[in-house]
Amino acid sequence: MEGALTLVLLCVLSAWAQIPDVKNVSVISRTKFELTFQWEVESNSYNYSLMIHGKEELEIIPSETDSSVNITVQSLSPGTNYSFTLYTVFKNETSKGFNFTDVTVPSDVDSVLVITQKETEIKLQWNQVNNSNDYSYKLKYRNNETSIPALPNDYTVEYTVLFLNPGTEYFFTLYTVFKNVISSGYNFSNVTMPSNVNENVNAKLNDTDIILQWNVVPNIDNNNYNYILENRDGPVNCTDYTAERNEVTCHISDLIPGTNYSFTLYTEFADLRSTGFNFYQITTLSDITGVTVNRSQTDLTILWYKLYNNDIYNYTLERHGEKSETNFTGSTEDDKFTFTYSSLTPGNEYSFSLFTVVNNVRSTGYSFKSVTTLNCASFDWSVTNSSIVAAVIGSTYVTAQNSTGSGKNDTVVGNRVNLQDLYPGESYTVSLFYDLESEKLPQCSHHLTLFPNSVPNLRCKYHSGGYGLVVIWDPPYGVVNMVQIDVRKQSFNQSHSSENPQKVEVEGLQAAQWYKVTATSFSGAMRSHTVSVNCQTDPAGVIAGVLVFFLLIIIICVAVFVWHRYGSAKRNKMPKPAVESKVHNENYKNLLIPSDKFPEYFQNMSRDDNRGFSEEYEDLSSVGIKQSTVAALMPENKDKNRFTNVLAYDSSRVHLTTNDESDSDYINANYMPGYGNASRQYIAAQGPLPSTVNDFWKMVWEKRSQVIVMVTNCTEGGRVKCEQYWPMDYTPCLYGQLLVTVKSEDKFPSWTLREFNVKNKTTSETRTVRHFQFIAWPDHGVPTGTEELIQFRGLIRQQVESSFSAGPTIVHCSAGVGRTGTLIALDVLLQQLDKEKAVGISAFVQQMRLSRPLMVQTESQYVFLHQCIMDTLQPKVVPKSDPLYENSDMIYVNAIALREYEKQS
Repeated sequence: MEGALTLVLLCVLSAWAQIPDVKNVSVISRTKFELTFQWEVESNSYNYSLMIHGKEELEIIPSETDSSVNITVQSLSPGTNYSFTLYTVFKNETSKGFNFTDVTVPSDVDSVLVITQKETEIKLQWNQVNNSNDYSYKLKYRNNETSIPALPNDYTVEYTVLFLNPGTEYFFTLYTVFKNVISSGYNFSNVTMPSNVNENVNAKLNDTDIILQWNVVPNIDNNNYNYILENRDGPVNCTDYTAERNEVTCHISDLIPGTNYSFTLYTEFADLRSTGFNFYQITTLSDITGVTVNRSQTDLTILWYKLYNNDIYNYTLERHGEKSETNFTGSTEDDKFTFTYSSLTPGNEYSFSLFTVVNNVRSTGYSFKSVTTLNCASFDWSVTNSSIVAAVIGSTYVTAQNSTGSGKNDTVVGNRVNLQDLYPGESYTVSLFYDLESEKLPQCSHHLTLFPNSVPNLRCKYHSGGYGLVVIWDPPYGVVNMVQIDVRKQSFNQSHSSENPQKVEVEGLQAAQWYKVTATSFSGAMRSHTVSVNCQTDPAGVIAGVLVFFLLIIIICVAVFVWHRYGSAKRNKMPKPAVESKVHNENYKNLLIPSDKFPEYFQNMSRDDNRGFSEEYEDLSSVGIKQSTVAALMPENKDKNRFTNVLAYDSSRVHLTTNDESDSDYINANYMPGYGNASRQYIAAQGPLPSTVNDFWKMVWEKRSQVIVMVTNCTEGGRVKCEQYWPMDYTPCLYGQLLVTVKSEDKFPSWTLREFNVKNKTTSETRTVRHFQFIAWPDHGVPTGTEELIQFRGLIRQQVESSFSAGPTIVHCSAGVGRTGTLIALDVLLQQLDKEKAVGISAFVQQMRLSRPLMVQTESQYVFLHQCIMDTLQPKVVPKSDPLYENSDMIYVNAIALREYEKQS
């Protein structure tokens, strides 16, 4: 029995050993509901049985030709792990079975919620698939892949995606993962919050408008963002919104001045706003600055106009030192506001503030000051012959100007006006000013005339055979309209003249008597201190009178006899009239040629090729040549002389002021005599060198010259004859301390007329200087005719006589002797001819040469000087034509002046 059982068991074991299991089963397809397996067939005689654990068994009968078997298991559950056993079946016998497991594809999540969106992160949430904690998840986006485990006991999964870019749209795929098998994936997209604009929001603002500007917020995708601006009241509309290139501009209008506006600026992308950039701007509240103050002695009237012509502004005016304020409503119909502070103190300074007000908010305020004016007549002015002094209030600066524009400027120190070194007898307009915040406010003006200087050197001479006196005095320095001489209840008024000395003849006195003679000078209503001198008439007058009478009878008879006896024989010789000249000359021909005898004299002198002129001129060649020229030859002064043979005589040279011992007072210029023994009526000077231009202007200023006569061109024949010493154009030039400005310039065929303003930078005093330049006179020669030079001299004479208070007239050419001497002589001799009806040419030329060498340098100039006198006495008849010199802009030359001169001539 035991043997039979053993035999059966051995047979069964043998059968099993002969039916093999498959070696490997692979999954060739997988879905949520199916699994498809494949394995190799070892024998076509085998069948297969697949046991799905816990479910069913599937019979698989392969075909005879199959080398492999495919089987699909259906109706499975997604994301489930299944166990399988695969048996090999042969003739109802099976193998031991091949065991394996596999999983179906898990399901995708149903939906994904976005819980939060920030600039660099997005927080996601979804429900666990099948509420199973066995699943994990994988999230893919933009080349990023992240595994997300499920948390036990949680039905939902939350995950925050980090390190994202602001304001960017992301596309996500969320996979369910089960045992390394992933679902097909759930696709969704979302955006990150855009960044705020940077804090550099520029603002341009005024009272009612704000213009904001900021840079575009950058992003990696170059998305176009929108920008939303809000304030506490809601969205703000930009009246002018532009987004060009990298900048955005927003113009906000119709705002309220002086208001603090709080803004939030959002960046918007895909309906998602940034957190918002908060900032604030305060609209300005402008101040009124165009305030006008009308001033009087006791009132200050404040005037201003509406700001921007806008009624929204109100105003508050406050006077410092007072608690009261004055309010003004801007909605008034008038566009200007005025307010007057009355009952103020003259000359006091007052301070004010004007505020702009909107909604009870004040501007910072415009502060300004003003000062009440003064009554100059209320001050006690103390006037002398050279000063004006007064105690004043409410003034810091004072000016004193005369009729020519010259004067003094000074500061008021210690409430005291102290003007010194004024011109005696001159009338000044004294003006007080108040320095207020870099502006000189005029306070008042007062007209004052200085006392004239007293008459100097009052003296007497015998006159009228003991029955009269000649009262003589030197002209007082300064402005004098008249000198009154009183002798024995007789008054004689002598008007100002250029004669030096001046005199009055007093007749009807008793011989050999002492008389008190008084003299008082007047300038307008001002009179000088009276000076007096006791004078005696000639004690021998009574006796000598009879003798003189008979002597005169005898002399007259002898003279008549001599004239009839010898006069005809001497008619062809130079006449020598016995008339004493007022052009004094003790060393040379002292006789004048009467005007009615001058043509005959001129004819005689012109005979034999001007032989008479040649001899007379030759006699003048040695006059004055031995005079001292020490200063001109000093080493420091040699280079100041244009020519080595034209040096200024020491006795008559012009001295300049010096500041220290190293300075030189030398300039190549000499004082020249004038008509009536005026020893310093002219200055004859050489044309300035480049190194002496400053000295030349210094001389003009110090000698108070108002007329410069230039009888040369700057360049003649290609050679420099005189340095141009005035500005090339109307741009002021500084010469030392003197600022010279060309005020006007008129050019005519033979001369040029200019007017200069000369300002002393040290004292701020300004004077007017007239410049006459004759351009039609060749060097060492003479003009082609006399008419133009005579006219030119007439224009100069008119100007000199209209400025009687000025200093010497300066005349220069190149060397300052030839043309200069001829013009000075012509001016003096024509004055002599007009007043004395006689002329002494040689005598005056000799007198000039005693003051400066070589005056009237050539014989041709000496003859030309006579020709000018001749043509003045016998003018040529020429057709009248329109004047060539009319110019309404010129101050000192016009057609009327020229016609008046021609009429007088």
